[in-house]
Amino acid sequence: MMIVWGVLVVITGALVLYRARLQGNEMDLVSLDETFAKEQAENEAIAAKVMKVQPAIRVMTWLVTIATLIVAGYWAWDFVKQIK
Repeated sequence: MMIVWGVLVVITGALVLYRARLQGNEMDLVSLDETFAKEQAENEAIAAKVMKVQPAIRVMTWLVTIATLIVAGYWAWDFVKQIK
């Protein structure tokens, strides 16, 4: 059970780091001039990649949350069982 939880946490962490790295390459300035069309196209490509990763991060976060609750519930049940 703990191995599954650990794998889920590692995968979620890797996805979050990948998204952060992508967003780090994104430029913050907005240009209204046509001379920066190449940079704008690059930013749009990066934003598209980030939007592809976002649903996977959301699903993995929910899975980690559910797995954490299951592990905590099991530990609590085991604790109560040992007390009796």
